[in-house]
Amino acid sequence: MSKGAVSFALNNRPGVAPGTRARILQVAGELGWTPSPRARALSTSQALAVGLVVARAPDTLRADPFFPSFIAGLETVLSEHGHALLLQVTGHQGEDAYRRLAREGRVDGVLVTDLAIDDARPALLAELGLPAVIVGPALEDAFWPSVGVDDAPGITAAVEHLVAAGHRRVAHVSGPRSMIHSHTRSKAWAEALADAGLAADLCVEGDFSAESGALATRGLLDLPEPPTAIVYANDLMAMAGMSLALSRGISVPGDLSVTGYDDTEIAAHLQPSLTTVTSDVVAWGRAAARRLLELIHDQPASPVDLPPARLVMRGSSGPLSTTRATSAHQQQGRDPQASR
Repeated sequence: MSKGAVSFALNNRPGVAPGTRARILQVAGELGWTPSPRARALSTSQALAVGLVVARAPDTLRADPFFPSFIAGLETVLSEHGHALLLQVTGHQGEDAYRRLAREGRVDGVLVTDLAIDDARPALLAELGLPAVIVGPALEDAFWPSVGVDDAPGITAAVEHLVAAGHRRVAHVSGPRSMIHSHTRSKAWAEALADAGLAADLCVEGDFSAESGALATRGLLDLPEPPTAIVYANDLMAMAGMSLALSRGISVPGDLSVTGYDDTEIAAHLQPSLTTVTSDVVAWGRAAARRLLELIHDQPASPVDLPPARLVMRGSSGPLSTTRATSAHQQQGRDPQASR
């Protein structure tokens, strides 16, 4: 075999017949031969690594179920193509980290998560010439491609489910308002309530941590007319809020319905089990890694077909108990705003 044919086959590049590729891979397997990452990096002038700079405080990140699943999806594609993942965690947007990665040539491209409103990172990466994929909604100024799942349908479905169950005071515990996906979920909650002719006046900001979920729930339950349902922006805050409610002797879902977002593994095993929004985060990670590698190697974009977010109804949501429903109806009758 020629060196070129062997190179094309082992690097999964076009230009070699399928039968020839199969024979080369078979012989390489029999010999136990694998390419040297160091030699490949030198010959291609590439780092053979991609970066993920996570703009979260470490104490918040450690309990967030999104990133382990997302990273698992990334690794399934990166390892297959001989690339490593370089992970850095910073409590801010990490502009210095990106500059250092570009200056030192440690990565060939990066993935950008937790996009903020007026986020400076996409423009910075364009300035640095560092290929990037946005994990989340597309930007108006499209410096880089994006790979994401629309948050809105899942939140809308949660609100519609609660309204259909008879709830008229539906609160929302959001993530940080500076994040675009927090804004998207809050907007979907507000619009779904407006479509039902209900007021969207009970929104409390959290930070995705259990502590912030419990704190926000305490404030909502201490209101003179507390909500009968709460839509949380993630499962962790929802679980903490539900635990607080149960500790006060509040029945879930008889007195208070609760919904989350993420469908973490434990959500189905709580008592009551958590109604939540699910999406395939592992598939999301695979799609993001594939698109970034295509961008790095100047290859055309392959189609991205991620399943939409959907509501999984479980035991934490449902109709109000008869006593609570009667009380809520009487309060609504006394409150002109609530009876819209």
